[in-house]
Amino acid sequence: MKLSQFKFKLPEELIAQYPSGYYKDAKGREKKRAKFDAERDEARMMVFHSKSKETEHRYIKDIIEYFDEGDLFVFNDTLVFPALMHGNKEKTGAQIDVFLLRELNPDLRLWDVLVEPARKIRVGNKLYFGDDNSLVAEVIDNTTSRGRTVRFLYDGTHDEFKRDLFALGHTPLPPHITRKPEPEDAERYQTIFAKNEGAVVAPAAGCHFSRQLLKRMEIKGIDVSYVTLHASLGMFRAIDVEDLTKHKTDSEQLEVDDEVVEKFNKANAEGRRICAVGTTTLRALETASTANGMIKPFDGWTNKFIFPPYQFTTANALLSNMQLPYSTMLMNQTAFGGYEDVMRLYDEAVEKKYMFGFYGDAILILHD
Repeated sequence: MKLSQFKFKLPEELIAQYPSGYYKDAKGREKKRAKFDAERDEARMMVFHSKSKETEHRYIKDIIEYFDEGDLFVFNDTLVFPALMHGNKEKTGAQIDVFLLRELNPDLRLWDVLVEPARKIRVGNKLYFGDDNSLVAEVIDNTTSRGRTVRFLYDGTHDEFKRDLFALGHTPLPPHITRKPEPEDAERYQTIFAKNEGAVVAPAAGCHFSRQLLKRMEIKGIDVSYVTLHASLGMFRAIDVEDLTKHKTDSEQLEVDDEVVEKFNKANAEGRRICAVGTTTLRALETASTANGMIKPFDGWTNKFIFPPYQFTTANALLSNMQLPYSTMLMNQTAFGGYEDVMRLYDEAVEKKYMFGFYGDAILILHD
């Protein structure tokens, strides 16, 4: 397919800058909550039954009505670290932003980063962080136009280094959220079950699940399990080719352990409904899939890029946020729910003023 086929008209005011949430007033009218007042499970949820073509308009907290005892939800338990750092260049004092991508060597304090403005940052430059310039990094290599390898100059233990490094960092909000990070983002730009550190992009669909909702799922007998996929900035990088077969995505670290394999294969063999929560989870399952529709353990890297047409062999339900035009996440959704159907649903979502992006509303696609 072509990149241009994933364009739709999205008014800027429908790109959520804060968590999306709604409530009913005394007269039963739907009202939108302000800023961080929304509970995680109060976002709107469009439900699409792919076989009957029926569409419903519900809320995330209603999702358990579509699943029964023995069904399985698979989440991504990656933990986002405070990757955005503000610093100054040596001598000139020019302000620079450093986006931590991944740690390359713990012993040498080497990190793969992006810098902005990149044209001012060269090999050999020293960068200073903190009000008292307490943390120093030296640029030792160029990787891409904006990419650099830096070595932090730190004498303490690795645990002390990570503590001080992350204390200076900020929540790495995606580019479509145009405001500055606020203290509340540290909690909301993270799932409540996040535990394995390594992502710079949070799994948006998983962030809709509250402790109350997970408890209700447990009471109903709905099972849950977890994969770990450390999502990268590649999820938001603009695609610069029209022919999608020529697009290359960033490699991301993935672990699918024995526990999720056992639960998934049991649910699959019993014909249960299996919901991938988010496109990162869906890509993880498809990466670990076998020829017979089961999955196997996986520990490595994946650069799987899913777009129509694609034959899925794992999940039969997908919960994912309302995505932005041209995004790889939208391409995942259209591959799962059918290109024409999902693009039609997006036109309807815009008409009904659903909110889009990381803090926006969601769509549940069911293969009945």
